Formats: sequence, C-alpha cells, structure tokens
Amino acid sequence: MNKDLIIKGEEISLRFMKKEDTELIVSWRNKEFVRKNFIFQKPFTIEGHLSWFKDMIQTGKAVQFIIMENTLQKEIGSVYFRDISMEHHKAEYGIFIGEEDALGCGYGTEAAKLAIKYGFDELKLHKIFLRVLEENKKAIKSYENAGFIREAFLKDDVYIQGSYRNIILMAVLESEKI
Repeated sequence: MNKDLIIKGEEISLRFMKKEDTELIVSWRNKEFVRKNFIFQKPFTIEGHLSWFKDMIQTGKAVQFIIMENTLQKEIGSVYFRDISMEHHKAEYGIFIGEEDALGCGYGTEAAKLAIKYGFDELKLHKIFLRVLEENKKAIKSYENAGFIREAFLKDDVYIQGSYRNIILMAVLESEKI
C-alpha cells in the first residue's frame, strides 16, 4: 500500500493518516459537535489514538485517511474503514468533519464517495457498512447521497449518556455503488 497516495476529488482529497496526525485527530474527536454523533463518546486521548494506530492501522485491520480541502490544502476531518475482513470482503465505514466551518459544504458526501471507490477498487471489498445514530439526520442524508442504503433499524441498541439510542445500519454493495 502506497502510504503517500493521495486520492483527489473535486473539492477535497484524501491522504493516508500518519502517526504525526495524532494530536489533530484527538483534538477533532474531542470537539462536542463531533463527539455527540459517535457511538463511542468518551474523550479521546493521545495514548488511545497511538494504540489505535499500532493495533489497527499498522496491522491492516483499519485504513484511515485525512480529508483535505483542495483550495486551501486545509485538513478538515477523517474517514476510515475499520474491522476490515478479507474473509468476508467487508468493512465498517466511519467519518467525521472536525472543522466546524467545513460542515454542510458537501465534503462528507464527497469523502464518502472517494472512500467507497477506494474500498471497492483497492481493498476489494464487497460490502461497506456503517452504523449511525437515528437522530443524526444530516449524516444519514449525506450517506444516502453517497450511495448507502438503510438495511436495518436497531431499537434501543446503545446506551449513551443515560439513555438508550436507536441505530440505523446502512450499507453499499460493490454491485450497487453509484
């Protein structure tokens, strides 16, 4: 895998995350507007991210990119595949936009489309799936615009901050990509 690879899109590009991005990732993930949309909402730490990097990224169980806004070459967020299964040809997709001024600009949808193409073409996946909190309507719309379809509704699936929350499972198959 070429760690210097940059996947260019119209408005954004994806580059592989490096160990040196740790402080940036931790900073983004600890912002309230980011954390509130994740199933895992505990504060991120440098040690925790370095462990993720060692145990998941370096072993190939996960692939993570930094999203770059093309015009300013500004880092604005991250997309990743986790729990990559070469046996079942599938992986879980995740994304976050860490810069508030980059929200609502369509970057998440474009990043998802670029990541989906990478997942099917390079990782040779058959299925890419995600889990999203039911109340995260903007993310659900973005995922649908990128080609994900709703597959399941999981009632009271997670317990976050004192209440049970519903999860929507979404996926895109290689044969159904847009």
